[in-house]
Amino acid sequence: MDFNQLKSDLKIKMHKAIDVLKHEFTGLRTGRASINLLDGIKVNAYGSETPLNQVASLSTPESRLISVSVWDKGMVDSVIKAIQESSLGLNPANDGTLVRVPLPALTEERRKELVKTAGNYAENAKNAIRNIRRDGMEALKKAEKEKEISEDDHKREGEKIQEITDAMTKEIDDMLSHKESDIMAV
Repeated sequence: MDFNQLKSDLKIKMHKAIDVLKHEFTGLRTGRASINLLDGIKVNAYGSETPLNQVASLSTPESRLISVSVWDKGMVDSVIKAIQESSLGLNPANDGTLVRVPLPALTEERRKELVKTAGNYAENAKNAIRNIRRDGMEALKKAEKEKEISEDDHKREGEKIQEITDAMTKEIDDMLSHKESDIMAV
């Protein structure tokens, strides 16, 4: 059994779980405008659901405004409808081919809900990390059972896998702490 390859594979999988968490965090409003806030929005374009960024260019000219420049003037109403129907609670305004999406100030209650949501995202990422660790530990157990590695190798490599897991979990905790402070900042 190649221990380095096993640990490398586990790290890659764990980093993917962290990347998913980073992407989920970008969708949480912190009170500052971010074009990533509109990432999940699909627009009914020419009979199919198309991501918003494929029918318009997005920018943030101000800290509380997202500007959506629609390429096809006939799509403006579809873009506005898609933004309104999203669960983001945004109210876009039509300005010709430009759609302005002002971000209202977050209430204290809404901030607490967002912190709770961020915590759920982080917990899901930790569960993914723990499942990846479990798979690595099972691979070690199987290799020991099949006499490919010794009991000492199993124990030593298991400790290394646990160290990797602890480092990734700490990274998730740090990301969550940073996101919570972003959300709660006034």
